[in-house]
Amino acid sequence: MSDRRMSDQTFMRRSSAVPGATPTSTSITFGSMFARTVRAVSAPPPPTTTTTTARRRGTNGEGRRRGRATTTPRAGFDLGKLASVLKKKTEMDIARVFNGTTKTREKLTAVNDVLALWRLEDFEETLEELEETLLGVDFGPGVAARVVDRVRERVENGECETGGSVRKALKEAIVEVLARAGETTKIGLNENEGEPSVVLVVGVNGGGKTTTLGKLSHRFAESGAKVMMVPGDTFRAAAAEQLATWAERTGAVMSDSPPNTKPGAVCYKAVEEACERGDIDIVLADTSGRLHNNSQLMDELVGVKKAITKRLPSAPHEVLLVLDGTTGLNMLNQARVFGEAVGVTGIILTKLDGTARGGAVVSVVDELGIPVKFVGVGEAMQDLQSFDPVSFVDALFPEEEN
Repeated sequence: MSDRRMSDQTFMRRSSAVPGATPTSTSITFGSMFARTVRAVSAPPPPTTTTTTARRRGTNGEGRRRGRATTTPRAGFDLGKLASVLKKKTEMDIARVFNGTTKTREKLTAVNDVLALWRLEDFEETLEELEETLLGVDFGPGVAARVVDRVRERVENGECETGGSVRKALKEAIVEVLARAGETTKIGLNENEGEPSVVLVVGVNGGGKTTTLGKLSHRFAESGAKVMMVPGDTFRAAAAEQLATWAERTGAVMSDSPPNTKPGAVCYKAVEEACERGDIDIVLADTSGRLHNNSQLMDELVGVKKAITKRLPSAPHEVLLVLDGTTGLNMLNQARVFGEAVGVTGIILTKLDGTARGGAVVSVVDELGIPVKFVGVGEAMQDLQSFDPVSFVDALFPEEEN
């Protein structure tokens, strides 16, 4: 049985949609980057005899017919090693997220100024100022109003009487919005024995998609997973070379992609190669950046997803949309169109360290109901961080020093 190596997220492996099959799942909880716990469902020991890849995958010898060597699956993954890695990274992760939200946090210091003058008898005026402050960091009008309304309810119910209690209520209301979209610390993985998990990464031009793919590979690899990277961006000339560099840096495998091949065929062949190898845990498929308002390019992306599903019916197991944090509320339309086209399951927000518009992420989650899975807070390979709503809001509204 091939091992299942995972990143510092909760990975939910799901069975493929095979008619008549009984759904099964394995949940290994590593928590967010601040709550590190491990809960595992024990797996059966690896077989003592060698089994060919073709027989394990039910390919009826397809790998041999293509003349490609099969690979014996590796031994089971050591959960203790992963828990140790996550524990060592905790303090560094906290600092990176805090530093990466500096510009947004600086604009939100106005909240402290407003609440310093808090008086219960004229709280309506203060709440209006709070709403204006949220709008200034690209909270959308709708979500800003709903967050403040939630605080207003608690004030009117007598739960908040001081500026400090109002500040706490504001933070809790924002966390509620971010958590409502679903588990941010779970990545869907393949439950079927011997098959890889496939993650499709999509987005517009210039969002940092290929770089993010490399950082994802690092995240998975440092937790022990063997990753295959797929150069599905066949439009940009240097994309494959850039991805190959990331593969070398992170110890990943590059899929065998012949030149002048359409993106759908590239991804199909990569998934096939991963299945036949038998030692790949996660397939990370890059795609060409495309404008969300170009219907022809969006149709091409739909075709890429269908090609992956044709080779592996349960795939892709995650469709991650990369959004540029510096675009603010402009990312809303992008997320909406990509979600409708390919069924986005999670968001990766990049370049958060370079913007004071970090509130836009709350608007995207609120309006589309898609959870944020990762945030990019810097240029370094380690600067793609697991997203945790509580930790993110704490970074925006840190406790004041006495």
